[in-house]
Amino acid sequence: MRIGELAARAGTTTRTLRYYESRGLLPARRSGNGYRTYDDNDLKLLRQIRTLQDFGFDLEETRPFVECLRAGHPEGDSCPASLQVYRRKLDELDALIGELRAVRATVGRQLERAEAAREALAADASVPGGPEPVCELGGGVR
Repeated sequence: MRIGELAARAGTTTRTLRYYESRGLLPARRSGNGYRTYDDNDLKLLRQIRTLQDFGFDLEETRPFVECLRAGHPEGDSCPASLQVYRRKLDELDALIGELRAVRATVGRQLERAEAAREALAADASVPGGPEPVCELGGGVR
C-alpha cells in the first residue's frame, strides 16, 4: 500500500509517517517508481506506536516495542526491552502520583487554614464591635 492509504488506515497523516520514517521507526521501502510502499506489518507497527503514545509514552520510548515486532514477535511488549520501558514508565507515574498527592495535601491544608480564618472572622463579627466579614473580591457578606 502507498503512504496515503497507510496513513488513512492508521488514522494519522502522511507527514507523521515520514517523520516516523526519519526517526527509524517505520521502514523506508520504495517501489520501482520511487513511491514508498508499506504492508500490514507496517500498519501493526503504527498501531503499536499510536497506542503507546496515547498512554503517554514519548516517541523514543516506543522504539523497543517496534523493534520487538520487527523481530517477528506477535506483540510489541513480549521482549525484555519493552518490559523494561513499562517498568520505567510505571516508576515515572508513581513519582508523579506522589508529587500530586503532596500538592493535594498542601492545598487541603490551605483550605483548612482559610476555613478556620473565615470562621474566626464570622465569630468576631457576632461580637458587638467585631469586624464585619468582607468578601476579598469586593463584595459584602455572602
